[in-house]
Amino acid sequence: MASNIYLVRQRISRLGQVGPGEIASIFAFATCGGFKGKTEIQLTCHKGNENKTITAAFAYPFRLNEASFDAIPDANVCDINWKNYVLIGDYSSSAQFYVTFAVFVFLYCLAALLLYVGYTNLYRDSRKLPMIDFVVTLVATFLWLVSTSAWAKALTDIKIATGPGIVKELQPCNHQVTCYFGSVTSMGSLNVSVIFGFLNMILWGGNAWFVYKETSLHSPSNTSASHSQGGIPPPSGI
Repeated sequence: MASNIYLVRQRISRLGQVGPGEIASIFAFATCGGFKGKTEIQLTCHKGNENKTITAAFAYPFRLNEASFDAIPDANVCDINWKNYVLIGDYSSSAQFYVTFAVFVFLYCLAALLLYVGYTNLYRDSRKLPMIDFVVTLVATFLWLVSTSAWAKALTDIKIATGPGIVKELQPCNHQVTCYFGSVTSMGSLNVSVIFGFLNMILWGGNAWFVYKETSLHSPSNTSASHSQGGIPPPSGI
């Protein structure tokens, strides 16, 4: 009876640790991978003094150097083919690293939930599984820090590359036409993705302590003594 109570409490504890990390990882890759935006520039043609608007659309994985400017309905505005001009920078490596890692974490959480719910006895009786879980948790914590930091830096550069500074980088704006920065899509969801990245790091860092208590590294002498006396080890976690 006591053993069954321990198993139930252990399951609840592990679900309480893995569940928030799974949800946070979903928000992390969804808020980043689903983003679409555009930056607009207002033009005043020197001939005819016409006012026009050109836009450059960009999205995940943020290869800005492939985002060319476009004007509707005319491809040429002020006698300039704006499709030949693009935004500056390629931030796909940082964005894809962040999103891909978040997806892998989500899949790992699903596998861990299956193990904790369906195979609690196997997890409790094994010495290797808790140790593997502990190592993976430490690695995940470190990679959340690395991937989120890299993505946060890339996001800062993206904001600069799509902001008012782009006007100075467009050659026609220096002599052929007069350019004014119009607007850029709000990147609030991308800011949220960075927040969830660091939140995941905190969650996994905290979870490492609970996983550590399941390993033989945590009071191994007391654990072995408990088993040798036929006692039931105290529940860990919550």
